[in-house]
Amino acid sequence: MGSRAAEQRQEARQLAARLSAEGVRNVALTWVDNAGIARVKTVPAERLAAAAERGVGMSPVFDVFTSDDAITASDHLGGPDGDLRLFPDLERVTTLAAQPGWAWAPADRYDQLGLPHPACQRQFARRMTERAAAAGLELRMGFETEWVVTRAPAGPPAATGADEPLDYPCTGPAYGMTRVVELSDYLRDVTEALSVQGVDVLQLHPEYAPGQFEVTTAPADPVRAADDVVLVRETIRAVSVRHGLRASFAPSVVAGQVGNGCHLHLSLYRDGTSLHRTHDAQWGLAPDASAFLGGILGALPALLAIGCPSPASYLRLQPSHWAGVYQCWGVENREAALRLITGAPDDPDGGHAEVKTFDAAANPYLAVGAVIAAGLHGIESATRLPEPQTGDPGVLGVRERARRGIVRLPATLTEAADRLEKSAPLYEAMGEVLHGAVLAVRRAEEAHFAESEDDAIAAATRWRW
Repeated sequence: MGSRAAEQRQEARQLAARLSAEGVRNVALTWVDNAGIARVKTVPAERLAAAAERGVGMSPVFDVFTSDDAITASDHLGGPDGDLRLFPDLERVTTLAAQPGWAWAPADRYDQLGLPHPACQRQFARRMTERAAAAGLELRMGFETEWVVTRAPAGPPAATGADEPLDYPCTGPAYGMTRVVELSDYLRDVTEALSVQGVDVLQLHPEYAPGQFEVTTAPADPVRAADDVVLVRETIRAVSVRHGLRASFAPSVVAGQVGNGCHLHLSLYRDGTSLHRTHDAQWGLAPDASAFLGGILGALPALLAIGCPSPASYLRLQPSHWAGVYQCWGVENREAALRLITGAPDDPDGGHAEVKTFDAAANPYLAVGAVIAAGLHGIESATRLPEPQTGDPGVLGVRERARRGIVRLPATLTEAADRLEKSAPLYEAMGEVLHGAVLAVRRAEEAHFAESEDDAIAAATRWRW
């Protein structure tokens, strides 16, 4: 143990020296709270070794912060007492291309005795990844990140966005090349910054809503995928600032318009072989892959409280908007909540699934961990996928949806939180402390916006993510 600690100290010192030689003066250590906000402590580069050895102090109260920086409480967390230690993941230390003089690292949280903090979302994601590995499963995950870009206001921006006109720097049509031409320098710099930081971009393109774009990054192990999406968002934010622009990842930027999703893609492997390419199997899915996806599908009402954690999320989740608001799955069906993507027939690694409901207000570590937990429960309980659905469930009549067994997913955060509260598999996976903290934050968000109109909810949350 002492030898390993000495190796880590030496590694941290060498890393700190390299960062200083590259002109890095500060390192941002981030964690994501249960409201989906990336919080931060920073240390001078020369203090990175000390941070890696002893951690950086922070209060456990952040686990019950809401998106508007109010503080609620759970049975285990809340109030001014206690302390935790943030430990940077040295393997993920990244020099930030769009923030000269800065580097970034995601952090794990421990108590003062060196024990894992039971509400640490990143360690939850790691535990679920390890649980899958113990069952012989390797998961690869990746996110599609959508955002809306506007021109930054000339004066100080309104904190809530209320009564703030949005000035879009591009006016071209949805998915149109015009938008790429209008913002070609900006989009080039986003791609370049991500590449320099080691993030593999698969594609970047205009999306449907005004000023909206999407970037898709390569799949990775679940914890790295969650790290990547945090890095992607903050890189886009930094590049936007340098171009005099402002980026919003909020689920609903303008009420009534198509919102920002953050779709989660996943694929399963056993012994290096894709479970989405099983010869002669229905839909190409090996039995474990089918059961895993069946577990996710069955848990979606509760998973919405993880992946769609804000009242603003439910402004985005509207039928016939490709947001997946019905509890069904389909092969290449973009209106299904769970979409099976077959991939090219000659690609042995092709084929994966997409959870379409999630958005960027979600803590990505909670999202990947909860999805894995739901999938593993599907395998343990031998869950079977129902028949896939074709077409848009939103255009079907109530009786026809009932005949097909298609039900609407929760339409409010209250409904989703109620389902999470009753989910025994997710409670067991998350543990009492983390599960309780998530629910406390969800209930506080519900109460805060209980009397708010849609426009007010969108305005209040527009710049929080």
